[in-house]
Amino acid sequence: MAVADYDFHLFDLDGTLVDAEWEYTRTVFDRVGDRLGREFSDREARVLWHGLGGSRAETLRGIGVDPDAFWPAFHAVEDPAARAEATYLHDDAARLLDRVNEVGGPTGLVTHCQEFLADPVLDRLDLGGRFDAVVCCTDETGWKPAPDPIEVAMEALGVDPGRGRGYYVGDGESDVAAAWNAGLDAVHVERVGHDERGRCVLGDRRVSRLDELIDGGARGVADRRGGGEGRPGPGDAS
Repeated sequence: MAVADYDFHLFDLDGTLVDAEWEYTRTVFDRVGDRLGREFSDREARVLWHGLGGSRAETLRGIGVDPDAFWPAFHAVEDPAARAEATYLHDDAARLLDRVNEVGGPTGLVTHCQEFLADPVLDRLDLGGRFDAVVCCTDETGWKPAPDPIEVAMEALGVDPGRGRGYYVGDGESDVAAAWNAGLDAVHVERVGHDERGRCVLGDRRVSRLDELIDGGARGVADRRGGGEGRPGPGDAS
């Protein structure tokens, strides 16, 4: 698979194109812990931030935290300016986006990152102009792994998987399932390693760096079982 083989391009944001420095993540979970009266270990913070355990709602319940209490606290302590300052663009993602710009085709972003957090990140990293459509998931757009937010983006881009070939790249199981549910090829980028994730995420293509997609050569796994995780909360996945 190479991006030049496709008519349109769709990407996830956090954990796929960008990531935040650990110091910021640790600070956020310290503040959330203060509000909830519970400390979060480094491992718990990493699992929840990166969605390593699958559904974050289930992970939270598994450690005795109510998701309905966690997400309001999480969003209340997040500082958009501080998050943007702590966020960096992966070098391999920058190279892939340059190649996407060269080959052309409508390009969109579909993320669970909320708009008040995503916009400053896109502005600071000068990414806004890279995308013809940006969808920050809400209850109105729907949440991955449902196809709805990707379909919202495709409608905004004026594309249809029935008339053109497209793909969606993400770092989580819900990203892969959302792509398949929307009729797109699914690319999974593994940035934390299978050992830390505790599982191998399948996809039409699996890469450890996004620039592997510039000329193809990525690993392929044809297993379109769809479905994926249960409905995430408003901060679940990326």
